[in-house]
Amino acid sequence: MSYTYDYPRPAVTVDCLIFRKKPELQILLIQRKYDPFKDIWALPGGFVEMDEDLIEAAYRELAEETGLKNIELFQLQTFGKPGRDPRGRTISIIFWGTHHEQEEVEAGDDAKNAAWFKISQLPELAFDHGHILNVAFQKIPNLNT
Repeated sequence: MSYTYDYPRPAVTVDCLIFRKKPELQILLIQRKYDPFKDIWALPGGFVEMDEDLIEAAYRELAEETGLKNIELFQLQTFGKPGRDPRGRTISIIFWGTHHEQEEVEAGDDAKNAAWFKISQLPELAFDHGHILNVAFQKIPNLNT
């Protein structure tokens, strides 16, 4: 069965904020392999598949891009300001979690690299990911303690 819509439809993505303390608070980032923002660091994430639940998409993208699994994720907020993605209208649901292990991460899929960064020493971030991180610090209890 096919459908036709009178209105354009936005793309839907998920992004993951994964934190750890070693001993200073760190966040997991991936270096993008492709445009837009090729070689710039970003939150792990990507497009939701048509038959996929949002949380399943977040777990899949996290595993594909960093190798991390078995992290409990919580929904933080949805971001959808027009212009946040140069490819077109994109709405992203943000999930967050904490990683207590000291295991290293391994880039995969469309991530060129994956690494932990101290919050005090962040690189330039792609898209609106800096804004998303600032919102996380306002909304996630005890993140800085």
